[in-house]
Amino acid sequence: MRLAGAELVERREVLPGTFLTAWHAPPVVTGARAGQYVHVRAVDPGGLPRRIPFPIATADAATGVLTLLTSGTGWAGTVRVGDRADIAGPLGRPFEVDPRSRHLLLVAEGGAIVAVRFLVDEAVRDARSVVLLFGAATASSVYPTSLLPDEVEYVVATADGSLGHRGSVADLVREYEAWADQAFAAGPPSLLATLATQAAGRRQRLGVATLGRKRGGGRPPAAGSTEARRKAFLQVAVGQSIGCAAATCLGCAVEGADGVALRACREGPVFAADELAWPEP
Repeated sequence: MRLAGAELVERREVLPGTFLTAWHAPPVVTGARAGQYVHVRAVDPGGLPRRIPFPIATADAATGVLTLLTSGTGWAGTVRVGDRADIAGPLGRPFEVDPRSRHLLLVAEGGAIVAVRFLVDEAVRDARSVVLLFGAATASSVYPTSLLPDEVEYVVATADGSLGHRGSVADLVREYEAWADQAFAAGPPSLLATLATQAAGRRQRLGVATLGRKRGGGRPPAAGSTEARRKAFLQVAVGQSIGCAAATCLGCAVEGADGVALRACREGPVFAADELAWPEP
């Protein structure tokens, strides 16, 4: 983690009430990876200083600029180009892509797309094929295609059917699960639970045999390890509110599959889907 005095170099509204803010913060950008977040020291009008977590939307090592998606209220609504802020990061554990994976399926709903947006750039850079499935309430709240690379196949679902598929973005996953080597998702808990259930039944639906380990193959990788996450079909970025980012307040804890609490700020915010406990469908 690094602490930097960052300068706001661009702020533009990309969706109603949602702004893309670009910050020049080379020390924080260095080493940043998809799925990680930053902590911004903010002072709301008339309030006390506090730190707010933001997923890193993009990070450009060449320019030292990272982008965040922010609301137009509170501190985020008062900043203007040229303002400065203290930014700490990069924080948390990132998405882990298996080096052998060539086809990546990304799934997001609403503002949570910011958690997987950086992964799009990393995948394109590494010459991987990417399909991004995005869900929104209406056409007016769909993430703009102008903010995505041309190489990405972008498929939209809206709840009211005003653009793309009518219904949930989860409805679109079955069409691509055989194509995908790995999947990565961000969104509300209900969506992530649905995707985790789908991923758990994927082998059976696709007729993939489950083979025993080869003799002498050693122990399987420990749950939560980088190796285990790379081997998982589905990884999810949870949207817990991260208070201290120092693993002390436990305000960001999520329930693990074994009943043990996991901290989104330290063990996450990215997890393999099978690391977490999900409600029964």
